[in-house]
Amino acid sequence: MAENLDLKKIIIKTLDSNKALDIVSIDLKDKSSIADYMIVASGTSSRHIQSLSEQVLEKFKTNGLKNCKIEGKDSTEWKLVDGIDIVVHIFNPEKRKFYELEKIWSELIPKEKVIV
Repeated sequence: MAENLDLKKIIIKTLDSNKALDIVSIDLKDKSSIADYMIVASGTSSRHIQSLSEQVLEKFKTNGLKNCKIEGKDSTEWKLVDGIDIVVHIFNPEKRKFYELEKIWSELIPKEKVIV
C-alpha cells in the first residue's frame, strides 16, 4: 500500500514537471476494486497528451510494473495509462469536462443495503 502511495507521488510529479494541467488524485480504495488511485490530468494538445501518457507508462515500468499499458492509442483527446493499482486518465480539457470523472468518483458512493 505504501508503495502505491509513493508511486502515485512519482506519477503526479512526472505529470506536473511535464506541464500537465489540473492534476487531481482520487482515492478509490473504499470505492472500487479496479484500482487504489485514479489520477486525472489535462494536456494542451494531442501531442502533449500522447507524450504525457508515454512518460507515465515509462515511470510505471521503471518502478517495476511490467504489465502496464496505454489505452486509447488512436485517440487524440484521451489516454488511459493502466498501472494496475493506479489508473491515469489524460484528457484534452473539453473531453475532461464532458466526462467529469472527478465528480463521479469523488462523490461518496453509498454502501448497498442488505434486504433480509
